[in-house]
Parts: sequence; structure tokens; C-alpha cells
Amino acid sequence: MEDCDEGDVEAPELPVEIIVYILSFLHASDRREASMVCRSWYSASQDLRFQKNVTFCFPASASSLELIRGLGGKSHCSLIISQLDGFSMSRSLLLEVGLCLGSKLESLALPGSSITEASLLALLPRLTSLRRLDLRGLDSLFMSGAFLSREEHRQQVRSALSGLEELDLSDLRYLSDLTFNRLTGCTPHLRRLSLAGCHIAFEFDPYRGCPVGAVEDSSALLSLRNLRRLLTEQKSTLVALDLSRTSITPESLRSIAQVQDLVLEELCLHGCKELTDYSVEVLVKHQPSLQRVDISACTELTNRSVEAIARGLKSLTHLSLSCDWRITEKGLADLLSVSSLRTLDLSECLHVSGTEMVKGLTRSSAARAQLETLSLKSCTYIRDLAVLSLTQLLGETLRELDLTSCVNVTDLSVRAIATYLQRLVVLRLGWCKEVTDWGLLGMVETTKCEPDQEMGDKGPRFTRTFGNMGFFKPPRLPFEERPKLVTQNDLEQFKQQAGASLLALNRLQELDLSACPKLTDSSITQVVRYPDLHRLSLSMLPEITDASLASVAWHCRSLTSLALSHCPGISDHGVAQAAPYLHRLQHFYLSCCTNITDRSLFLLLQHCKRLRTLDISRCKNISLTTVDLLQSQLPFLENVHYKYIGGSDLTLAF
Repeated sequence: MEDCDEGDVEAPELPVEIIVYILSFLHASDRREASMVCRSWYSASQDLRFQKNVTFCFPASASSLELIRGLGGKSHCSLIISQLDGFSMSRSLLLEVGLCLGSKLESLALPGSSITEASLLALLPRLTSLRRLDLRGLDSLFMSGAFLSREEHRQQVRSALSGLEELDLSDLRYLSDLTFNRLTGCTPHLRRLSLAGCHIAFEFDPYRGCPVGAVEDSSALLSLRNLRRLLTEQKSTLVALDLSRTSITPESLRSIAQVQDLVLEELCLHGCKELTDYSVEVLVKHQPSLQRVDISACTELTNRSVEAIARGLKSLTHLSLSCDWRITEKGLADLLSVSSLRTLDLSECLHVSGTEMVKGLTRSSAARAQLETLSLKSCTYIRDLAVLSLTQLLGETLRELDLTSCVNVTDLSVRAIATYLQRLVVLRLGWCKEVTDWGLLGMVETTKCEPDQEMGDKGPRFTRTFGNMGFFKPPRLPFEERPKLVTQNDLEQFKQQAGASLLALNRLQELDLSACPKLTDSSITQVVRYPDLHRLSLSMLPEITDASLASVAWHCRSLTSLALSHCPGISDHGVAQAAPYLHRLQHFYLSCCTNITDRSLFLLLQHCKRLRTLDISRCKNISLTTVDLLQSQLPFLENVHYKYIGGSDLTLAF
């Protein structure tokens, strides 16, 4: 704050309660910035109402010890600590977690680590408030098969983890029946269990009607029998199960679904390639309360599965059918009639054109899905007519739309999105190669029109203002009032009218325009002006220059991720103009920007102190010396990719 003149009266300091009230109106990232104004604003930002679901993520290092001690003053917190090993520093770090946060830690994850059994067993008994434990990929714990083999250890861990609700054991190659029984025996009230990617013996004996190995435990692999035992014992609490990327068979899934009194609400079976339509039909019959289902990349599934889900899961809210290549339009109309459905992922369902979806959505609002998230990524049969219909029908509810690689989508779709989906938070249009500046600007391309056709009794076909709101107030379209199937005539009429520019989507937090090669500075500088935008990808836009980078930085100061890879028009000059406004930037991608030199790295070092990821691969004018300096000076930098710079062939990820 500036010093007051002698004649000025010093303003009284605001009470903390007032500052807390002011901060309550800010987004989390803005609140973080405001907390740096002064000590009183920082104190207000630590109010309990702002500390819900806060997770601290950091790699194991000597400096992390001080951070953990500082967290001791919080009433509760969650940690993600990466790169732990069996050496003394990691042991000291875990010991400090137990001493300072033992009764306050609610969630703990240890990704990319290789800790010893002794280190974890010394920590777990202290974590008396733990609700979520993530041990994914920690093969070092389970390789010997002796984890929790001693009764005194099991008693200590059971006493601390009796309230554990979520356990993630994904990607464990050495999880056996014995260690699984010992660990889950210490967690009697699980609500969520993940075994994704684990080696599980799902063999089923059709003659005996039971899983193979029903007499003796397997010493090497977790068996279906033991999994069923756990589901039976914890059926009163367990509601979510993840068996993605396992070798589960149709008979095994039926065996799990038929566990008496088990009522699942969430089931993830991503990449379970042996499942069939029969599996899904049996699942729906025995688990009708499912609300979230992921059967993506189950490549044997067809429309029978879609129809079974539409008939049987009346409480369904989230469904992923991504990469189920055999699914076509059939059944989607009934699926879109499930009124509870909020999220639908049809990405890479190559035979989907949207026609049946539109039919399902044209029913009364009480009898149709109120979609908030829709992914049609790589659905190459999607065309403007379907997009125009969907945008009208979902305008009140849709918050996230992914049309990546919908190669037949053109400017008409972009104008429809900007006109009808003004509540969008996430929009992905990457690889939509027919999208041009005209579409982003909401303007009708007039290059082929005669001058006297442009003006008539009704004036120009579009208006243009140069204020902060840019171009365009959308016209009132004749079919705007009621949802209906859009006809080809409607589409032709829409072609002749100007619409809203993409600037109308003022709630956007993520925008992907990568690989839309017809976009230039003309639209990027005028349209990408979103104060709340966090993630932006403009990679592979060969026509944009430093002007776009400078404009984006000036108008989008909340950016945490910016991708400009393969943009040859981006240079040090653009970075110099942008860096002072990118204080929040954490992830910056500049690979193959050949005009970027050491100067840009010095600018990032000066202005972007929070960088965590930097990709400067194939930037041949950057030296290894400057990369080393950047690495040593930026405290949060975790990943630097610098393949083929300065004549080298190296990639650093630390």
C-alpha cells in the first residue's frame, strides 16, 4: 500500500469477517491471489469455509518437512506426496506427517513412490482421521507378501483405519489373497474400492457354480472368491467398485452382481475387453440402483447394452461408452429419455451421428436427460445439423461439450454453440479443421456476396461494435422458442444469419482450439477474452503470431495451462509481452516453437514462479545451461521436457 499524505486520514483496517465475506464471492484461484495482498487478507483466506477438500501436492524433499510442520495448524487436510523411497529423508518425511498431522489427515496418496513396509507401518497407526488411502502402484509394499503379517501390526492399523471409506489398490502386480485379506480386514467400513489394473484370478468353474480356488487361498494372486468375500462382508457400506483393465469375464461379473444384498451405485469396468452384452444385461438386472457406469473400451459391447441400460437403470446419472466401437445410433433415443442422466461420453463411437440422440431429447423436459456434460470426440459422423439441434435442446443445462476431431463440424456449429450454449464452462473443438475466423467471430462470410446484397431495407446482415463485449448480439432465430427436430431448411436459414461470437461464452474455464489451422490472429485476439479461463490450447495454429499470445495473456489472466506447441509464429517478443500477466501459469507447452530462445526462459523465471510443467522440446535455440538455471530457481517445477534442444536429445522429468 502506498504511504498516505500528511493531510490524508488513514483508513481503518477491515475486520476479518468482512474480508472473509468479500473472499466468499471469488473463485478459488482469485482467492489465492487476494490472499497475497497483506497478512489480514491471508488470515481471512484461511477461514474454515475455504478449506474444504483442500489437497496439498508436493514431491518428497528436505524442504517439504517445513511445509508439513506448517500444516499442523490446520484442522484437517489432504496430502499427495510423490517420489518417496526407502532412504532416510523419506522416512523422516513420513514420520513428520504422523507427528504433525496424524489426527488431522483425511486423505493420503503416495504416487510414484517405492516406500518400505516399515515406513508405512510406522505411519498408518497415527492416521486416526484418515478417510481415503491411495496405494496405487506401490509394488514395493506387496512384493514380499509379508505386509501386515504380524498380528500386532494389524491391530494397530485396524484401530486407526476403522473409519477408512476409500481404498485405492490400483495397478498392483503382487496383490495376493493373503495381503488383500489382511489389509481389508483392517478397513471394515469401506464405501469405495479400486482394483483397476490388478492381476486378479477371475476363473470360474461352470460345473460347480463357484469361483475356482474356493477351497484354498491363492498365494500369488487375488482371487474372485476373496473379492466376493469382501463384497459380502462389507455389503452394507460398499457402493463403488472399480475393476477397470482387469480380465473379468461375463461369468465373474455375474457372480459379483449377484452378491446378496449388495447395492452398488458406481461401477467402473473400463477396458474389460472380455465383457459381452449378456454381462451388461445381467448387471443391470441385479444392480438396478447403479448411478455411475463406465463400460468404455469394452469392445465387444453393442447396442444391446445401451438398450439394457436405458430400460433398467432409471437412476443413472453418468455413463461412459467411449471407444465402444460397435455401438451405433440404435438405443440412444431411449437412453436420452432417462431423465436422471447428466453426463454422457460417446467419444470414439464411430457410428454415432446424433440423429437418435436428438429424437430422445425432443420429448417433454420431464422425460428426457438434462445433460450437463457431453463428449462426442472423434464421432466423425456428427455434422452441423446434429450440433444445431443438440445446442437448442441442451442450452439450459449443458456445461461441458467435447467435439474434438469431429471433422465435419464447421462454422455453423460454432455459431450455434455461441448462440445457444452460453452457460458452457468447457468447450473442446480441437482438430475441427473446417472451423475458421468467421465462425469464432459469429459473422457470415461475405466475400462471395455483391455489395448491394449486403445492404437492404433491414440494414446490414451483422452488426459490429468495438467495446469490451466485442462483436455480436445474437439475432432472434425463428426456431428459438421451442425444441424440435431441426430441418435442412432451418439449417439453410441459419446459414444466412449472423450469430453470437464465441465471446458470448463468458463462463468458459477451458477452451481447446488446437489444430484448427484456418484460425488466425483476427479471431483469437478478438474472441479469446475470458477472465475465468484456466486452460487454453492453441497448439498447431500455424497462422497465429505474437499478437495472439499477447492478447490472450492480457485478457485471460487466470490461465494455469497454456499450450502453443507447433506455432511457428510465436517468438520471444510474444513471451516478453505475455509473461508479466501470467503469474498463475503452471503448465506451459512450447514444443517446436523454433523462434523461442533463452530469452523466453529468463522471462518465465522472472514472472512465472509457479510453473510445474514446461515443454520446450525441439526449440533448437535454447541452451542446456539456461534449462539448468530454470530448474534450480523455480521451486515448483516438476517436469521439464527439452528433447532436441541445443543439439541434445534429452528429456528431464523430476
